[in-house]
Amino acid sequence: MNKGVLTADKDPMGAAIAEFHQTKKAGRLRVFSSQFEEDEIPVRQLFRTVDKMPPLERKALKLATGSVLDVGAGSGCHALALQEAGLDVCAIDVSPLSVQVMKERGVKDARLVNLFDETFVDSFDTILLLMNGSGIVGKIDNLPLFFKKMKQLLRPCGCILMDSSDLRYLFEEEDGSFLIDIAGDYYGEIDFQMQYKEVKGAVFDWLYIDFQTLSLYAAENGFVVELVAEGKHYDYLAKITLK
Repeated sequence: MNKGVLTADKDPMGAAIAEFHQTKKAGRLRVFSSQFEEDEIPVRQLFRTVDKMPPLERKALKLATGSVLDVGAGSGCHALALQEAGLDVCAIDVSPLSVQVMKERGVKDARLVNLFDETFVDSFDTILLLMNGSGIVGKIDNLPLFFKKMKQLLRPCGCILMDSSDLRYLFEEEDGSFLIDIAGDYYGEIDFQMQYKEVKGAVFDWLYIDFQTLSLYAAENGFVVELVAEGKHYDYLAKITLK
């Protein structure tokens, strides 16, 4: 698992965020994967206000309390909403350009740091992982390390609010059954690569995890998972607490 941060020349999402912040316009933030056809992320969407956020995100923001850690904060849209609600927020990201934009937009505590960096030590009442927050785990095998880090950062009675999606719909047959190779890698493990204009990032792992599998790994690592809400397309919001 990568525990470092990006450099500006390998930070396509940050480049897109920075350009939109400066000009209110942006080109195509392209997304590649060996498992899917090329896609793109609408850059404007990364600057959405609360009223434009999906219901699962709005629900998570309402549930956040106390001191909040916003992981993979991007342009800072969630951090700013929580600040406006009067909460103390620490927003972290591995993108140096995104962190600079967050600071310019008014995020009071924006840090360039990798969640899994051993030197990142603090304590929070709420840890927020949104926009498929499980993705930063990368691989199923990294879940024990993830939960270990959560134990280090969570205050007593604190919680993790994380959304994800179950990709089983990609393997659905016409009769409603699912054709998944249980002997292969977990079907929610995806590789991605992004490009914005001439800035191309490295390939990285991203994890989509179904609720049952998340609950199993959480229990094995001393946590309890509650299904808070479900979206319209196999997505869900989970609240994770220590046993």
